[in-house]
Amino acid sequence: MTTVASTDRAVEMAQGPAKPQSETPTKPERGKRGGSAPRRADAESMAKKQRDISVSEFFAKNRHLLGFDNPRKALLTTVKEAVDNSLDACEEAGILPEITVVIEDLEEAAEARRQEGTRGDDKAGMRKSAATPEPERQEATKKGKATSGRYRVTIVDNGPGIVRKQVEHIFGRLLYGSKFHRLKMSRGQQGIGISAAGMYGLLTTGRPMVIHTKPKAGQAAHHIELAMNTKTNRAEVAVDRETDDFPPGRFGMLTPGTRALHGSGELLSEATHPTGTSVTIELEGRYQKGRGSVDEFLELTAIANPHARVVFVPPGRTMAEDDGATALLDSAKASAAEGGATAGATAAVPDPAATTQERDGIIIFPRATDALPPETREIQPHPRGVELGMLIQMLREAQAERESYTLYNFLQDKFCRVSSATASALCQAIGVTARTRVDDLDHAMSERLYRELQSAKLPPPPTDCLAPIGVQALLRGMFKGVRAEFYAASSRDADIYRGRPFQIEAAIAFGGDLPGDEPARVIRFANRVPLLFQQSACSSFKAVIETNWRNYDLQQPRDGLPVGALVVMIHMASVWVPFTSESKEAIADYDEIRKEMKLALMECGRKLGTYLRKRAKMKREAQRRDIFERYIGEVAKNCAAITGGDAGELYEALLKQAKRRTAVADQVLNDEGKVVDDPAELEGVIVVEQASGGATPPTIQAASSGNGPRPSSKKRAPASREGPRPQAGKPMSLREKAPPPGERGEPPRSSRAPAPARDAAAPAPTSRPAKPKMRLVNGKLVPATDSQPGLF
Repeated sequence: MTTVASTDRAVEMAQGPAKPQSETPTKPERGKRGGSAPRRADAESMAKKQRDISVSEFFAKNRHLLGFDNPRKALLTTVKEAVDNSLDACEEAGILPEITVVIEDLEEAAEARRQEGTRGDDKAGMRKSAATPEPERQEATKKGKATSGRYRVTIVDNGPGIVRKQVEHIFGRLLYGSKFHRLKMSRGQQGIGISAAGMYGLLTTGRPMVIHTKPKAGQAAHHIELAMNTKTNRAEVAVDRETDDFPPGRFGMLTPGTRALHGSGELLSEATHPTGTSVTIELEGRYQKGRGSVDEFLELTAIANPHARVVFVPPGRTMAEDDGATALLDSAKASAAEGGATAGATAAVPDPAATTQERDGIIIFPRATDALPPETREIQPHPRGVELGMLIQMLREAQAERESYTLYNFLQDKFCRVSSATASALCQAIGVTARTRVDDLDHAMSERLYRELQSAKLPPPPTDCLAPIGVQALLRGMFKGVRAEFYAASSRDADIYRGRPFQIEAAIAFGGDLPGDEPARVIRFANRVPLLFQQSACSSFKAVIETNWRNYDLQQPRDGLPVGALVVMIHMASVWVPFTSESKEAIADYDEIRKEMKLALMECGRKLGTYLRKRAKMKREAQRRDIFERYIGEVAKNCAAITGGDAGELYEALLKQAKRRTAVADQVLNDEGKVVDDPAELEGVIVVEQASGGATPPTIQAASSGNGPRPSSKKRAPASREGPRPQAGKPMSLREKAPPPGERGEPPRSSRAPAPARDAAAPAPTSRPAKPKMRLVNGKLVPATDSQPGLF
């Protein structure tokens, strides 16, 4: 009893003095009776709340990871994923791609039906369109206040089609595909893209995907409508029937432009689409031109894939114009409209007819070449690219595959670049024989094998798994899309990161119509796919910044892009591109990758620097000759009057000396800025004509890579409206072949010193055509005025 009483008193002292009875008692806490603390969760109650989630349910709540974080980007990502799948399917089947992209503005269509007094099928779009008065909606669209709208996106291709039993898996399941486990260059690699686009459309509009697929010519196509169940990561099919309407005929009747193209067989004709696939997704999006738009993506895709023909049917309404319109697209349109850049007569140079066209609102990116990219082959992992855990897992899978699998056969079958001699040496190094089975290896032996694989001298992995764009195609694409003066391209040898082969290609365009007071434009590609977002996080962008462009006579602020009339293009081809996120918008910054990018850029920069320095020297020498020619006539006349000699012979002798001492001004530069002595070396060149008022534009050499088209300066006639066509001509320099002032519609220069007067004692020199005077202003050649002497 004493112990109990002492304990009670100790508790009372710890709790403090008791409160008086008159005070209001505190409110009892929730929980058990008597106001005790609430009961906390235990392991059993927590276990009841735990459950697994599907990958589709995770990405439905985190769709920003896949590139669907805003309406404008969601529309672009949907088009991108569908176009990538179409290009991959066509190339793998050996078919020249014919891709049609159609974006329909459902609100605009509903508004048109409402004004006509008809009731459309899209009731939700009509209610949303009718909720806002027409004047207010038009004003909001004009000022860019509209943030999103409802669109129907359709992509039709002429690929091999999809077998019926695979449609639900391909379009209704995330992380399902054929490209994740194979080491072979392809655009898609995760099995997320198109199914994620359908999931986004289902979440924002509640409408299922509509798929038409025709795997065999001469048979009916399948019409399927399905929606993804995010709880189970499985597709639920609502409509499944056969149809003869492929490609879907309604797309040929949308607008007057589509009706005209469809009638001429240039849009969705049955002859060009014996098989193929059509995907339609209805979603909440925002169509806006400029940077990061669908227009820019398709333009860059056409540059990196010159073998594809793409037709784009844009919606009739644009939310708002982007102030930062791409200089690349503007230059391309200007070239197509004015016939700006012309090409020499060679197969390596693009046909000027294969330029972007616009017909009645329909944008056509024609095919520039009928040659498909080289076929790639699947390879096995390289031993340098595996980790210890991966090696142990591969050993277990080999054991399950065949019980008698020996380590000797395992090393040769599951890895590339491991010969029979190397396999025997590796078995001997870890203390086993060639007949040792893989199930006899314990963890210690596996670890020793891993160390031996990392230290063994093995050749690099094969590169036939890659299909780079190529130097000629790079120059063709840059020439087609950028109106510049100088082009150079470089293709590096294949290298390795984490045991995976990759190849870096780079190209630059300088001068011409590019703005000279803005930072350089960087165009990034990964496996022929444009990367439009997260530029600062991309290894390509960092490589451009880290390259010292001051060595090549360009301005560059600290930790910034070079400033000048420059466009930089970088392409990475790899069996597995290390993207920074699932949205595939930037390349991870691996040291090996960034190093190869810098080396490729430096190779292009050296050609540009050499060209600029040679051109500056030619300009100085031309100015020297120009100044001398101003007084050569007067000197010859006065000397003849003093000595009584022949003024004409003296004039010719002095002119010959002037040309000999300033011969640099007449030189022609090749792709490396070196002087070309043999005119035959000038084949396969790009000639750019810079317009100057109403005068006939002079020609300027463009540069290329050593294994691509070589530069030239062939004279061309003014381009016609239909587009310039190559003409053969004799190689020449600017000074020798430029037309005289009279032919250019310019008045002859009056500041030139007159020729010696004709008299009996001194016959006049042989009449020579007046030589035009040109000068360089902001990277362009313009006719020199009377007060501005100078040739180049």
